[in-house]
Amino acid sequence: MEDRAKKIIEACLHEKSKNPIDIFNKIAQMDFIRIHGPEHHVLDGAALLTAFRNAGGQIDLQTSLSELMKRGLQMPGATCGMWGVCGAVSSMGAALSIIDGTGPLSSDSSWGKHMEFTSKALCSLAGVGGPRCCKRDAFLSFQKAIEHINENYNVALETCNIECCFSEKNLQCIKQKCPFYKESKKKVAFICVHNSCRSQIAEALGKLLASDVFESYSAGTETKPQINQDAVRIMKELYGIDMEQTQYSKLISDIPTPDIAISMGCNVGCPFIGGAFDDNWGLEDPTGKSDEEFKIVIKEIENRVLQLKRELM
Repeated sequence: MEDRAKKIIEACLHEKSKNPIDIFNKIAQMDFIRIHGPEHHVLDGAALLTAFRNAGGQIDLQTSLSELMKRGLQMPGATCGMWGVCGAVSSMGAALSIIDGTGPLSSDSSWGKHMEFTSKALCSLAGVGGPRCCKRDAFLSFQKAIEHINENYNVALETCNIECCFSEKNLQCIKQKCPFYKESKKKVAFICVHNSCRSQIAEALGKLLASDVFESYSAGTETKPQINQDAVRIMKELYGIDMEQTQYSKLISDIPTPDIAISMGCNVGCPFIGGAFDDNWGLEDPTGKSDEEFKIVIKEIENRVLQLKRELM
């Protein structure tokens, strides 16, 4: 644990941000920080001290971080469940104590103000409930710590909208019950042989009509040097989309692994993608046909994209 703590301190000394959440997020994604663990008793307060100093706070950062590390290493793990006090809150309380030079016999207002911060932070954690999540508990504590410092010190810490990027690694994640949970979007791939017409139209309409629900990609087992020019022209006419500016013909290996793979239609022979398709839309290829026939296919793709969006919401 001491080796992890030293790496945290070293990383903090290289940070320039005035936002403790940004500092925390960056270091928490390094390979020596576990998803849960007592390293947060050092990391959380260290990120706060670093942002405070970067915002103009009058502390010696090296000395302050060394003291914070010393105190953080004295805190046992699982204090939230075993002692009823979250280590993230205690770590930030320690940071405030270091900033003010507060001790158990201090008679100035700092003693009480630190208690005020920790009580507010713990109430915030209690409002969400368990099981513990060292990332969620840190985020909640940072919110209260930033408010406290900006109200009581002559510095202005920066903050941001928090979206957790650790959910998939946390087996106990409470997902939608967490205020920072970010729902990951499904990746939908529209597949045909040449990725020049129907699949390109589907990708464009997916991005236009359903980007709030799923990510859209298109690909083929072969490629063409350009997207079907009739499709480009008509999509620009109907939707104001210039597919040549935002899309190009791609192989299946050029896109991320999809959660949902949709064949546009097997009338020209289904491409092999290494497994079964999740759906086959069975659309006629309008290549070489009239504008009216193109528009019928485009409208059908629009309807199916909207139907898929409803199914995934």
